[in-house]
Amino acid sequence: MVASIENYSNQELIGFIWSVADKLRGPYRPPQYRRVMLPLVVLRRLDCVLAPTKTAVLEAKVKYESMGLKGEAFDKAIARVAIGGDRTQPLYNLSEFTFEKLLGDPDGITNNLRAYINGFSSRARDIFDKFDFEAEIQKLDESNRLYLIIKEFCQSNINLSPAKLSNLQMGYLFEELVRKFNEQANEEAGDHFTPREVIRLMVNLVFCDEQEIFKEGIYRTVYDPTAGTGGMLSVAEEYIKKQNPGANLELFGQEYNPESYAICCSDLLIKDEPINNLVYGDTLGVKNSKSKTNNFLPCDGHPHKQFHYMFANPPFGVEWKPEEDFIKDEYENLGFNGRFGPGLPRINDGSLLFLQHMISKMHLPPDQGGDGSRIAIVFNGSPLFTGDAGSGESNIRRWIIENDWLDAVIALPDQMFYNTGIFTYIWLVTNKKAAHRRGKVQLIDGTRHFQKMKKSLGNKRNELSADHIGELVRLYGSFEHNGMSEVDLEGEKQNRVCSKIFDNREFGFLKVTVERPLRLNFQVNQERLAKLWEQKTFQDLAKSKKRKDGKTQQLEIEMGEHLQNQILDTLQQLDRNKLYLSRSQFEKDLNRVLKNGGLSLKAPVKKAILAALGEADPAAEICRDAQGNPEPDSNLRDTEIIPLPDDLSLPLPLGYDKDASVNDLVNLVKVHCLEYLKAEVLPHVPDAWIDFDKTKVGYEIPVNRHFYVYQPPRSLDEIEDDIRSLTSDIMAMLGEVL
Repeated sequence: MVASIENYSNQELIGFIWSVADKLRGPYRPPQYRRVMLPLVVLRRLDCVLAPTKTAVLEAKVKYESMGLKGEAFDKAIARVAIGGDRTQPLYNLSEFTFEKLLGDPDGITNNLRAYINGFSSRARDIFDKFDFEAEIQKLDESNRLYLIIKEFCQSNINLSPAKLSNLQMGYLFEELVRKFNEQANEEAGDHFTPREVIRLMVNLVFCDEQEIFKEGIYRTVYDPTAGTGGMLSVAEEYIKKQNPGANLELFGQEYNPESYAICCSDLLIKDEPINNLVYGDTLGVKNSKSKTNNFLPCDGHPHKQFHYMFANPPFGVEWKPEEDFIKDEYENLGFNGRFGPGLPRINDGSLLFLQHMISKMHLPPDQGGDGSRIAIVFNGSPLFTGDAGSGESNIRRWIIENDWLDAVIALPDQMFYNTGIFTYIWLVTNKKAAHRRGKVQLIDGTRHFQKMKKSLGNKRNELSADHIGELVRLYGSFEHNGMSEVDLEGEKQNRVCSKIFDNREFGFLKVTVERPLRLNFQVNQERLAKLWEQKTFQDLAKSKKRKDGKTQQLEIEMGEHLQNQILDTLQQLDRNKLYLSRSQFEKDLNRVLKNGGLSLKAPVKKAILAALGEADPAAEICRDAQGNPEPDSNLRDTEIIPLPDDLSLPLPLGYDKDASVNDLVNLVKVHCLEYLKAEVLPHVPDAWIDFDKTKVGYEIPVNRHFYVYQPPRSLDEIEDDIRSLTSDIMAMLGEVL
């Protein structure tokens, strides 16, 4: 069932708040309005929430202080007085001020506002620290805007009291304000704001066919390691609570941007939900972090914790250089006992690291006595295919697919996000697949399921309607190979294949190295002798490593130059007109003249001579090693991509280390590879062979390729008719001019 997309926010109230924000113009540019308005909306809501018990709290403060209550005992006692009603989260303010009282002292409003904020309970006070609202108070005061803005918030038009707006309605109001303010800052909106309809699609996909969530009193946890402003946590909670009001939910998250963290905490606190599980810090980890302020945690804020449902929209194409030392230490020292066992992606895109982190937080699967977990994460196209066979990215994909965790990939339309127009993809990852999904991966083409927005927001020009979300969820739930869906193609409705099912094995491949024999001719002429001087080994003969002893150094150089000349003179004893087509025959003659010249050369020098005097020649004999095996020609070396055999079981008998032995794997695929070589390679190059020691395994998920539909070009006759028609029109227009 698709969650409703109702808008609970009061548009008139939002419009009035926006008009108040316009009074900041001058000292602030529109993209900067949120620095003032978001913390003030939070502050005014908290002010209204605490207003009914304000007098009782101040009296209780005097009472408990006289009793000697301190610390946690004082906090709990005063919170019970302040909360009142049905609120469950500790929230109180011990100052004498309210918004209305602040207006009673215009000259002292700056210091009084600071005292008011400092009077809040610690977690509420922490929110304003993260907003860095202290700096804005000073700026508002200096620009003569502080009293004016506070006065506007006291008007009846901005009634944020619980009697007017429920916690749920206030949450929607706040989320809508965040969205509108983010629209004014398009250059950074995508860093912390995912379009609401994309989140709803992710949530509906994750909870599709989840029956446990509807059990009365069920306990479930929801986690977002890149929480941003908390949109994914809020929508997931909304969905579950709407389907099962009796469910016991606990929300967890971590966010490293202080403003985003403050917004998320504000939203939770406004809705009377716990914020202790939201951590301010870097999820991936920072070694020797210099950021110690505001309780910043430079590592995973929920170690050893598992979650039932996880959502994330990690940054696209952002390098993880700041976290590199921490992550590499964990990878090298903990391996699979840490988060990054299968490998690390390239430094310029750390999005896959977040998925590895989330997988490490999955509950044990049901067949091992656990609840299992489900994950939805948004990526750009890079994690689908970036990285060669055996690379970090490929190994991460291999690890996920071979463990049968990848459930589905849904391709979204382009121009869906505020700061980028690229195509994006939702990955569904789980260790609790239904029986009919095991060993399979579903690909869904949702690139044509969208509607144009009436007004673009930055790069966002497309959006998902409730019907589009419903259709994509239907395709996922149906789990049908070649599943059809009606899409809009250039203004016409057509039925297209939008769902395909594949075996896990079909995403893997073998990258084998195909060698061809080295064939060289040899000749001792002036042109080739000149190439000998280009060989580093030959050059080094006239160099000395004796840096401190000048005489010895000079002597070694002179001896080396003498040897170089001897070698050149000796080589010229060979017939310069003779072209050798056999390396072995040339080596016999070479050894003969060297012996006659009294020269005993080391192997590297001989190798340099052969390299200078030899040239590739397809008519020459094959060069062979001491065991009689053909030597490969590196210039003719090639690779072939071979699909995994149909009868191959996963996971493959191959480690993830760079030096992992491929022997067990080769035993399973050798016949398959030789058949491929015989059918596809040998007809073109009969002397080729496979070097199985260089075999690598790769995994990629080519979503676009599987849904590509060939469109034949127009016929030549049709094109010719168009040209004639255009030519006729042009001549007619020219005739009118002339």
